[in-house]
Amino acid sequence: MTITIEDVARAAGVSRQTVSRVINRKPGVKPAVRERIETAIAELGYVPNLAARRMGGARSFLIMAINDRARTIENWTAGRGNDWVDQMLHGGMLACEEHGYHMLFELVDTQHDEAVRQVGRILTSLQPDGIILTQPHSENAKLAQMLRERGRPFARIALPNPDIPSLSVHFDDAAAARACVDHLRDYGHERIAFLAGNSTYQGSVNRREGFAEAMNEAGLEPIIGECDFSFDKAADFARSLLGGDGAPTAFVAENDEMAFAVLNVADALGYKVPDQVSLISFEDTPGARFSVPPLTAIRQPTAAMIGRACEVLIEATGKTEVEGNYVLPFELRVRQTTGPAPR
Repeated sequence: MTITIEDVARAAGVSRQTVSRVINRKPGVKPAVRERIETAIAELGYVPNLAARRMGGARSFLIMAINDRARTIENWTAGRGNDWVDQMLHGGMLACEEHGYHMLFELVDTQHDEAVRQVGRILTSLQPDGIILTQPHSENAKLAQMLRERGRPFARIALPNPDIPSLSVHFDDAAAARACVDHLRDYGHERIAFLAGNSTYQGSVNRREGFAEAMNEAGLEPIIGECDFSFDKAADFARSLLGGDGAPTAFVAENDEMAFAVLNVADALGYKVPDQVSLISFEDTPGARFSVPPLTAIRQPTAAMIGRACEVLIEATGKTEVEGNYVLPFELRVRQTTGPAPR
C-alpha cells in the first residue's frame, strides 16, 4: 500500500497544504502542529515524492558539489582512497537529509573553460538549487561568472576572494601551518622542512605562506619542497635532506601520503620517530591513527565545511546570489610522531 500526503494529513488532522509546508521546511506552522505532522510521517512511513515536489515549485531539492576530476580518479585508481571525498559526502548528505534535500557529487575537469562547459551541461539537466565549489574550482572566475549569469547561488570552500563574490566556507590554512611550527618550536625544533602540495590549490598556497611566515618570525630559515601531494616526490625530498649534513629535525607534510613517505624514508635511513625526527601531517585520514607511530596531524573540518555550505545554500533558496564568510576551526591532534628535538 502506498502512503500518500493525504494519508498523512488525515492522520495529523490537518490540511494537505499544511503537510506540504512541513515537508518543504516552510515557516508558518505552529510547533505543536509541526510535531504532530512529523510524528504521522514517521508512523506511517511516508516518503515524499521528489518529482512531485519539484513540480510544485521552483526548487529542485538538490545541492551539487564538484571535485577535481583527475586527482580524485587518480586516488581511486591507485587504491589510495579519498578521505576528502568521504568527509564531503558525510557532511553534505547529512545536512541535506535534515532539510529534505539530496546531495549530488560530480567530478569536473579543472581546466577553466572545460569546467564551465561541464558544469553548464549539469545545470541544464539537473537544475540544482545550489553549487559547492571545492578547490581548485573555487578559484575559477569564469565558472563563477557563468553561475551568476544562470542565477545559481554557489559556495566556495576557500578563503574569500574579492574577484569572486560568493559564500565562502573554509578553515584558516595559514593559521594551521603556523600552529604546526609553534608546536614543533615548543619542542625545541629549529630546522623544520615543509612538504608542499600543489599551488593550483589556494589552500596549499596559504599553508606554505603560513609556514614561511612563522619560520621567518622566529628567525629560522624555512625549508620548502615542491612535492605535489605525491608519496614518491615526498620520499625523494625527505631522502635528499635526511641523507646530508644539517638534516631537518622535523617535517610538516601537507597530506598523510607525504607524511607516510617521510616515515618510510626515516625508517630506511635509521632515524627513529620522534626521537630523532618529528613529523606533522595535514589531513588526518584514518591511516594517520593506525600508522606506526600514529601521526600528529591537523584535522581539517571538511564534513563541517560542506555541511555548513549546504545549510546556507538551502536557507537561501530562491536567491540568485549568496554571500558571507564562515571560518570553521581546525584541530591539531597530537599523537606520537612529535617530540623534543634531538640534542
